Amino acid sequence: MNAELETRLRTAGLDPQAVDGLVRTALAEDGETDVTSEPIFPPTATGRADMVARQSGVVAGLPVAELVFAILSPETGDGLKVVTRVEDGARIAPGDVLLTVEGPLVPLLRAERTALNFLTHLSGVASLTRRWADEIAHTKAHVRDTRKTLPGLRALQKYAVRLGGGVNHRMSLADAALIKDNHVAAAGSVTAAFTAVTAPGLHVQVECDTLAQVREALAAGARSILLDNMSIAEMTEAVRLTDGRAELEASGGLTIDGARAVAETGVDYLAVGALTHSAGALDIGLDLSGAAS
Repeated sequence: MNAELETRLRTAGLDPQAVDGLVRTALAEDGETDVTSEPIFPPTATGRADMVARQSGVVAGLPVAELVFAILSPETGDGLKVVTRVEDGARIAPGDVLLTVEGPLVPLLRAERTALNFLTHLSGVASLTRRWADEIAHTKAHVRDTRKTLPGLRALQKYAVRLGGGVNHRMSLADAALIKDNHVAAAGSVTAAFTAVTAPGLHVQVECDTLAQVREALAAGARSILLDNMSIAEMTEAVRLTDGRAELEASGGLTIDGARAVAETGVDYLAVGALTHSAGALDIGLDLSGAAS
């Protein structure tokens, strides 16, 4: 990986070595031989192609796509040269060229699907997040992701959420404590679970199913409360009860059609697992514009 690309990944909050390993794992799924391209084109064949948006949205994952091409560049001679045409996080429209790649044709074609798999998925996450963020932009609330991520893709999916205007929740179980219903059931009460978990410097969030639990969590000293599957009326009352003493996050069955009403209750966050577990791919294609032997 060249130094410039490594710097871009670090600046994006990504671990270059982890992303490199993930890309190599994805490429390995395609094997070592392209039995379609290799018989058709000689090793000397070169080409030029553009990645083009077919759908409006927010682009995410351009450095990852570029890394795919870099890894498949020949070890000797001229490799694949990539020029990005837009910045990650930009709003895009059909027909926009996102990047241009030029060089040896066979590795270019081998890289196509893997690069698009990353780019279309991450752009889908960013685009869905942007829709949620725009829906509640008139309020103080922010849309926040969860740990409902695809195995191995958490860092990249959460990066895409940030590009779409969302906020990341904890990256792992070690980052913060979240006392959920099963913890409460096992501990015997919200107070017992909260008291056991609380430690200096540790962010602790308590999941509450009822307003009675909200009152108990506040009395125990909770400064972050997750309102699970509450009605608009219940969330409004929770905001009144809390009166700024704790941040409140709405969770459970939220839909984009109802996002505005939830945000207008005065909660601080909307927890939306769908940002990462249900985002559709953004339609992006790779168009070959020239080839030479």
